[in-house]
Amino acid sequence: MKIIKFFLLLLVFSACKNESGNQSLPPFKASEVNEVNLSYAKGFKIKKSEDLTLLEITQPWPKAEKTYTYLLLNKAQAAKTTYNKADYDGVIITPVSKLVVTSTTHIPALELLNMEERLVGFPGTDYISSERTRRLIDNKKVRELGKNEGINTEVLLELNPEVVIGFGVDGVNKTFETIKKAHIPVIYNGDWVESSALAKAEWIKFFGLLFNKEKEADSIFTAIERDYLAAKALATQAQQQPTVLSGAMHKDVWYLPNGSSPEAQFLKDANVNYLWSETTGNGSLALSFEVVLDKAKNADLWLSPSYYSGLEQLEEANALYTNFKAFKTKNIYSFTNTTGATGGVLYYEMGTARPDLVLKDIIKICHPHLLENYTPYFFKKLN
Repeated sequence: MKIIKFFLLLLVFSACKNESGNQSLPPFKASEVNEVNLSYAKGFKIKKSEDLTLLEITQPWPKAEKTYTYLLLNKAQAAKTTYNKADYDGVIITPVSKLVVTSTTHIPALELLNMEERLVGFPGTDYISSERTRRLIDNKKVRELGKNEGINTEVLLELNPEVVIGFGVDGVNKTFETIKKAHIPVIYNGDWVESSALAKAEWIKFFGLLFNKEKEADSIFTAIERDYLAAKALATQAQQQPTVLSGAMHKDVWYLPNGSSPEAQFLKDANVNYLWSETTGNGSLALSFEVVLDKAKNADLWLSPSYYSGLEQLEEANALYTNFKAFKTKNIYSFTNTTGATGGVLYYEMGTARPDLVLKDIIKICHPHLLENYTPYFFKKLN
């Protein structure tokens, strides 16, 4: 009888403890979930059920077959909620106070939200151009983590971030698996997979979730979208459409954007005649020099000629480039000469977050009379 009474008391004590302490988190039901509306982005979803939030990464890389699901809880919820970790690819306690990001395209989102001081590590800090984040690096507040394809996990684990924002091309990353085994969530950011410039920029809402700054992220994106659409509308006033060539040779192949790419969308929205605007497909077009010369020999402008930073360098690489009208008239523009203190190209860092500036740059180059007082932010004419 004493033994039976003991177990009965133990059951009562456990029930009382559960009632006054942690609450078990039930599975999310479809009828109870409200999905947050996203205007352009297709690669992630935000779902809410009462006070709880789910983040789903649906397109972490091209042709991904797995959706990654993360549970986001604030500190008060985390203190009183129990959950099965196996149900999620990560559980994030917000607001995040320490994180690691792995692409320069993630830096502007942190800065726009005034959260760059939450960054504690980055692979390849020399590639970061922003003055604000560079000051943190110079003051030893952001640690170097080596190369992206081989992050120094020893340093990263020492930093003990609450989350790592990664990116992948196929989901095979031994470093990320090591980080996960240390119980540090890894979230794949798939902004680069999006098919439009505004869709890429909308990923600031993804970062807003991590810092409990959803309203701020919405406001920032709305301002960027408004400026982009205003510039697009302005471009329709142009009376002429200059013909445009893009890309350059790599070995024996000329790579340039296909007509359905985000790069070609910029040109369409700038109201120019991109000579390959009718093409479609994934990735870049790969053409022979002869095909490009035949179609674009008399193009008015040449934008983004690969990594070349000057006309002389372009000619030294291939003397055949001098056959193009755009070379002869020196109407070649590139973003490669706009760099940070350590040589990082600003466009690769900030262009994703600020498509409004990219579009204005192209409009200024192609229709200078429409933006008389505007100075291009990324693009400069090759000397």
